[in-house]
Amino acid sequence: MHSLLAGLILAFMSHQPAPAVEMTAAEKEFQQTMTNVTLVGYFTVGDGKELQDDRYVIDSVTKVKDGLWRFAARIQYNKKDMPVTINVPVFFAGDTPVISLTRQSIEGVGTYDTRLVIYKGGYAGTWGGGAGGGKMFGNIVKNDAAAPAKP
Repeated sequence: MHSLLAGLILAFMSHQPAPAVEMTAAEKEFQQTMTNVTLVGYFTVGDGKELQDDRYVIDSVTKVKDGLWRFAARIQYNKKDMPVTINVPVFFAGDTPVISLTRQSIEGVGTYDTRLVIYKGGYAGTWGGGAGGGKMFGNIVKNDAAAPAKP
């Protein structure tokens, strides 16, 4: 009977939610800034001056542990809309978040390097993938709340 009770206690404990990760004021602001938003802007290829449309829908970001955040997003390109959940290193230069991917594989998309600064409603940085790369920049736009259901 004792081992049954111990087993039930262990089973109960394993289903408890993970303890909340503590966040600094800058991290809380980053989470709020990057939840339910669309990054809308442009990217370049190489040293080219031609601008290509850039768009990423971010449903949420959640701090996993110091320096690591889980992004629930949709990557929209080439007439595709792909949901992606990925753990991404994010570092803070003072109060400014810097997204930092190094040879990060994104399923169905490829392997990328990115350094992206998030500041005052905008983003700017560099990207690389395969033999290519370039610059990227734009605005962080809050998505409209879902319309209330009609009675």
